[in-house]
Amino acid sequence: MSAHRTIDDVLADARSRIARVEPVDVPAELADGAVLVDIRPAAQRAEEGEAPGALVIERNVLEWRCDPASDARIDQAVDHDVRWIILCSQGYTSSLAAAALQELGLHRATDVIGGYEALAPVLG
Repeated sequence: MSAHRTIDDVLADARSRIARVEPVDVPAELADGAVLVDIRPAAQRAEEGEAPGALVIERNVLEWRCDPASDARIDQAVDHDVRWIILCSQGYTSSLAAAALQELGLHRATDVIGGYEALAPVLG
């Protein structure tokens, strides 16, 4: 048995800290003020489609844009109580991203189970 952690270990750890959102629950979350953030790269969004109503923040700058203490924050990053719902293609990278936001004290950050592939039919 290897002493090194695998990406599966890291993913499982991240998901153990996140109350993930079912795709069918996303519209109600958004109606309650949650912010949907699409972290997919431009090429992936172009190929798969856009998520209506989502802010596009590519993964490499996510923490700086969502941290209310950052000089590079976006207008929606008003405090640590924002409900960030992170979206990637299939719901793997988004789990890691949501866990990273939680490490910044953004404890309501989460992601969408199944990612854009699961959410697209719900959003129409």
